[in-house]
Amino acid sequence: MEPKKILVQLDSDKHPSTFDCIVAYDAGADEVVGYGQVTVEDVPGLVQGAYFTRNPRHLHRLAIWIGGSDVPTGERLLEEVRKQFFGPFKVSVMLDSSGCNTTTATAVAKIVKAIDVKGKKVVVGAGTGPVGMRAAGLLAMEGAHVVLTSRKLERAQAAAEEVSKRFGVKVEGAVMKDDETARQVLEGADVLFTTGAPGVQLVSKAVWTSIPTLKVLADVNAVPPLGIEGIELNDDGTEREGRIVFGALGIGGPKIKVHRTCVARLFETNDLVMDAEEVYKVAKELV
Repeated sequence: MEPKKILVQLDSDKHPSTFDCIVAYDAGADEVVGYGQVTVEDVPGLVQGAYFTRNPRHLHRLAIWIGGSDVPTGERLLEEVRKQFFGPFKVSVMLDSSGCNTTTATAVAKIVKAIDVKGKKVVVGAGTGPVGMRAAGLLAMEGAHVVLTSRKLERAQAAAEEVSKRFGVKVEGAVMKDDETARQVLEGADVLFTTGAPGVQLVSKAVWTSIPTLKVLADVNAVPPLGIEGIELNDDGTEREGRIVFGALGIGGPKIKVHRTCVARLFETNDLVMDAEEVYKVAKELV
């Protein structure tokens, strides 16, 4: 008889995410063991204490989930978790702090299904956060000419440089802070994907409808006003003004399916590392 499928939930926030816990059960975990306010220093004891309980041949039924609202902390936790693996003592692990990987992967998968981005100009608006930076990297890996924007040029360029280094691609940084700069950066663009803060409009309808080359628009902001004026939350490949558009809920629904599938796959092997690239592979299969 095989042991239970146990997911060890390492969360950087005070309370382990109920959302992540419930989705894990829905994905087939038998038990979820959650820890909050986890620091890098906590990782060795938690990880080793988990995998030393089992014969290595059963370690595919033990996995680690890294979550919380702080993505940089989540990235450090993932790095430390991987340092604890040696020989046969390793388990599959997934990072999705703040939904950074599942949201990004689902949105990008929808975009590339709607349009072949290879050689196309793609603008990632307000792209200095975890979703925007990951999206810029994945889109550039698909062959797009990606322009990542911020209200400040220095911040945009720093983020673009970090993305370029992380994904082994070339991404450009640019300013987009008002209608005038939005028109400038969107000139010749085929795709606009906005990943800004909740309740902040980034691009007006007057601007994007004036860009004849734009074919696909997507926005992950679910709090009015939305990031792109004129699209709606439930848009999921909807045609508006002759463009294909995706709203936050149109992306969020399939995101849950990607999330569940990724968790389920953690229990198929003991050596899977689910970061942006691996989650994106799953999203492309499902979207």
